[in-house]
Amino acid sequence: MSIRWDWSGFFDYLFNGFLLRGAFTTLWLTLAAIAGGLVLGFALAMLRLSPIRPLSLLAQGYIWIFRGTPLLVQLIIIYTGLPQFGLRFSVVQAALLGLILNEAAYLAEIVRGGILGVPQGQSNAGKALGLSPAQVMLFVVMPQATRIIIPALGNSVNGLLKTTSVTSVISMEELLRSTQILIQEKFLVLELFTVAALYYLLMTSLWDVVQRRIEARFGRAYSSIRAPEPY
Repeated sequence: MSIRWDWSGFFDYLFNGFLLRGAFTTLWLTLAAIAGGLVLGFALAMLRLSPIRPLSLLAQGYIWIFRGTPLLVQLIIIYTGLPQFGLRFSVVQAALLGLILNEAAYLAEIVRGGILGVPQGQSNAGKALGLSPAQVMLFVVMPQATRIIIPALGNSVNGLLKTTSVTSVISMEELLRSTQILIQEKFLVLELFTVAALYYLLMTSLWDVVQRRIEARFGRAYSSIRAPEPY
């Protein structure tokens, strides 16, 4: 069986405006989901670390549910299930809500791990200086925890760039959905999916460059802090 590859079709769609709009949608979906997920994830991490057991259990339950069920199922429930209870969302709203709720569960554990990675002595030193618990967290713990959090957070962005393709199931016109629409019109299956794969590869590669620069910047910031020379 011979494989027919349409080079003209491949190059025609390599810079197609419809696909570029889909790629742009993928980008802003990723940025919005990471931003929203980080805010909610930080709140969940604080609840998870709370000495008040009901709050800690509430956060644990949330994380357990959203990490233990597929994003695809969550999106379908939000978009097609919740309207049965009078909660209706547009495609964009459902896609954003699903991505943020799902991502928050993973980011909560990343933030919690970063906070726990800071030695307890740092918090004790802050308290000894008369700082409030909020000030200790803001000015002592989080600056140090950020160095631990950033690599994992960067990997989450990379993964989310590809995970946004799941929203195509509820007809969100991101990159994958845009590709599928063009395939239905032109039947250039392999060529168009190859173009989409190249778009994803380009976006993740560019983010990899940004991530390495961010990590290097924070690494330099902390490596410049040296222990005092012994007398």
